[in-house]
Amino acid sequence: MRAWLCVIAGLFLLVAPRAQMQSAPVVYTAEVDGIIQPVIAEYLGAAIQKADAAEAALLVVTLRTPGGLLDTTRDINNAIIRARTPIAVWVGPSGNRAASAGFLITMAADIAAMAPGTHIGAAHPVSGDGSKMDDTMARKVASDTASYGRTLAQQRKRNAVLIEQAVNDSRSFTEQEAVSAVPVLIDVIASDIPDLLAKIDGRTITRFDGRSHVLRVSGARLEAIDMTWAQRVLSAVAHPQIAYLLLTLGMLGLTVEFWNPGAIFPGVAGGISLLLAFFALQVLPVSYAGVLLIVLGLVLLILEVKVTSFGVLAVGGVSALFFGSLMLIDSPLPEMQIGLRLIVPITLSISVILLFLVQLAVKAQKQPSVTGAAGMIGGSGRALTSFDAAGSGRVQTHGEIWTATASEPISAGDRVQVVGVTGLLLTVRRL
Repeated sequence: MRAWLCVIAGLFLLVAPRAQMQSAPVVYTAEVDGIIQPVIAEYLGAAIQKADAAEAALLVVTLRTPGGLLDTTRDINNAIIRARTPIAVWVGPSGNRAASAGFLITMAADIAAMAPGTHIGAAHPVSGDGSKMDDTMARKVASDTASYGRTLAQQRKRNAVLIEQAVNDSRSFTEQEAVSAVPVLIDVIASDIPDLLAKIDGRTITRFDGRSHVLRVSGARLEAIDMTWAQRVLSAVAHPQIAYLLLTLGMLGLTVEFWNPGAIFPGVAGGISLLLAFFALQVLPVSYAGVLLIVLGLVLLILEVKVTSFGVLAVGGVSALFFGSLMLIDSPLPEMQIGLRLIVPITLSISVILLFLVQLAVKAQKQPSVTGAAGMIGGSGRALTSFDAAGSGRVQTHGEIWTATASEPISAGDRVQVVGVTGLLLTVRRL
């Protein structure tokens, strides 16, 4: 009997920690660092689905962003609103921000949190392609975005007046300003995710549909949901400097392929680079005038070797490339700008490479032909027989024996030069 009791006690000791681990709440974490664009929406949508399937106690989204696409922001917020799992958005760590689209995502969350030394706001909408909107359209877009922000504020019991100011007046708020507002903009200030969980444990929140929910996250296990490798690559591509590099390299690759058909690699690499660049340019606030200037610059540099312009086309091409690069991304945000440290080396490198390649092509065209009848003229050889004036004989040239005529006497063994070809009959002269 005592032996059975020992066995049962041992089994209990083995099972108890496992049962305790299974009963501990699970909190999933996701991290967004960059521009809000379709890849981010796909990533967060998958994270929310995974949290719902696992019946997680909470999903915490760490958010750092300068902004992004409004349509993508609405897609992300719709996923947050429909989620069965409560969603917390934490703007952090210290020194970061959630501006523009990131501000609206923060306002849509069940729990809005910020780290010390962060700020949110500046949500005034701008044109996605970088073009200037007329006053009527600008007012319509701003009014629509402001009403969307007020809707989020009313459902989440947050400060609708400040949200409207963030949209219409591009106002930003520090974490202290956001938490001390009446009503509040955010719910809590937390230095990190464990601190956030400790401060919201046991808190009753109101979901978007009005249901009350008590957060139980004490002692929770944290499980990170990372981007897939494909999402990481596409998200990295949607960076202004990467998009600029892909655009210029893609155009250069296709130009080289057009000059030298069959090279294959420049065409394949250029095509892939351009497709990735077009994906990125759909996300970024692009000025199409900048794109056209870059294309014009490449064309002018090619024409410089074809047309005698005494350097005018070359100067125009380099200038178009430079100013097109400056105008390519039209955004006041520093994170969205392409710096001169990248533009100047790329412009000069592309200009030098194109001029060098075109000069090589022109030089090759000026070289004499080495095949056919044209390749025979000017070639030297040796007379195998003697020639009388206006007579004929046999010569050896280009490793072959030909019948030839000459207008002067030529002795066997003399060096001769081909001056004409008529069918299979050469005309030669004595060297």
